Amino acid sequence: MRERQGIQFNCFSPPVMIATIVIEVSLALYTLWRYKMSPTIRLVIITLLALATFQLAEYFVCTNSIGHPIGWSRFGFAAITLLPPLGLHLMHRLADKPVRRLVSTAYFTTACFVLFFLLFPNVFDSYQCTGNYVIFRLRAHAGGLYWLYYFGWIITSVVLGVRWGNQLSKLGKKAHRQLQAVQALIIGWFIFIVPTAIANVVNPASRQGIPSIMCGFAVLLALILGLYIVPRISELKK
Repeated sequence: MRERQGIQFNCFSPPVMIATIVIEVSLALYTLWRYKMSPTIRLVIITLLALATFQLAEYFVCTNSIGHPIGWSRFGFAAITLLPPLGLHLMHRLADKPVRRLVSTAYFTTACFVLFFLLFPNVFDSYQCTGNYVIFRLRAHAGGLYWLYYFGWIITSVVLGVRWGNQLSKLGKKAHRQLQAVQALIIGWFIFIVPTAIANVVNPASRQGIPSIMCGFAVLLALILGLYIVPRISELKK
């Protein structure tokens, strides 16, 4: 029988999941405590918490200690579905571009997928904790659409970031820190894209899914956001 289309999100053992949650939540709390609240800071904090939420969901799917794995799977997927539009929105903020129809469209598609994961029956064909990572398999046809949604908005964000970065570079020193923040977010997105592209080359069947969001890569993105981008675009609290 032909294997149904699926998505795999690979992570490490439960102790590493816990460590990842602690790092991401700590970065969110530190950002909230250290910097003045602004729309940009709010986006960073929500992104960090979304990353931590997915790790939390994976942990409970793996340990089966609280709640039902399907419920945590739904919750985790809803959380990471927020990442592409948040990244697109954040790129607009970092480049000081007005938030218009493109960002609104991204959030609308996000809302559709979030509702799908939270409310649609039989979203997952299966789930499995292998000891080193968790495998989630979406029902047939959903995986391909989700792949297009996820990578579509990430690539859009990267392309716009490159374009706006070129514009900022022409402004010289006065936009240097802003340019650094834009470039750092582009690097953060490549952390998600490049490992997946490599996996697709090694195993073409993986093209049926979306990127494996590994703990290590999620932590790197969180560190880039909290320790590199935020200090360059935000004011400290007095």
